[in-house]
Amino acid sequence: MSTLDGVHHVTCITGDAPRNLDFYVRVMGLRLVKKTVNQDDPTVYHLFYGDDEGTPGFDLTFFEYPGARRGRHGDGMVHTVVFRVGAEAALDFWAARLEAEGVAVERDGGALRFADPEGLGVELRVEEVPDRPLPAVAPDVPAEHALIGFAGVRAYAARPEDGASLLEALGMTRGGGGRWDARGDIRGGWIDYEAPPAEHGAPGAGTVHHVAWAIPLGDEDAWQALATRAGARATPVIDRFYFRSIYFREPSGVLFELATMGPGFAVDEDAERLGESLALPPFLEPQRERIEAAVTPLPPLDSLGRPAADRP
Repeated sequence: MSTLDGVHHVTCITGDAPRNLDFYVRVMGLRLVKKTVNQDDPTVYHLFYGDDEGTPGFDLTFFEYPGARRGRHGDGMVHTVVFRVGAEAALDFWAARLEAEGVAVERDGGALRFADPEGLGVELRVEEVPDRPLPAVAPDVPAEHALIGFAGVRAYAARPEDGASLLEALGMTRGGGGRWDARGDIRGGWIDYEAPPAEHGAPGAGTVHHVAWAIPLGDEDAWQALATRAGARATPVIDRFYFRSIYFREPSGVLFELATMGPGFAVDEDAERLGESLALPPFLEPQRERIEAAVTPLPPLDSLGRPAADRP
């Protein structure tokens, strides 16, 4: 059994799917790689954004609860999602692009920080790593400035040491400060724990629901057993159709998922048509008519500058 291959995906909450789609597709240049629903609450969208192929290691996802109040980041919560870019020139490009959209940015050396329209922290960072770049292809984003995958996540934790033994059991290694690294044979990523604000957190729009770490397809039972032996109250392996998952909270309160790198999003759609229609796992197909009537209408992707013809 190998070590964790970095961040598989990060799942967040939005109260406004059309605005969320506009920001991450039109502004940030990501591709909507899967338009599906929360399998535990099928009236709720689950939107996946990423690189052109929907590769694990670059899937930012959102549950939509229409009209949800904005949440507040606090102890035991991920507050910032960190993406990699290839060079500092890319930070200049994104600073100008975001400011033109009215987004306030903060530059700090090799990093650019801002918030999405609902307050989710986002950071773009230059990192020297051996990972294969996963560029988000978009017609109006130069290839050299594209987002190229996850770097990691930042979380608040009042007692980060409480989780040390579990993180070590998962094969993570200590970095500087509150950082823990998960580097496998394919990719790497990290979680950095920081002192929380005094105010309690509250889930809602603009907050992170969970962070998923990548494991090989076929190793999920072994990882479930390992997490359980290490003291995690891990769920059984759950088949999410596009990947298989195990969930548990680490002692600081952050909800972890271990998700397999496959079968993948092309299991039920042509790779060139990903995200263009509502995809449902087979067990939800009998409910399609009811689900389609319940979810929020979304604008066509070509209105956001992502026509299928522009994708290689």
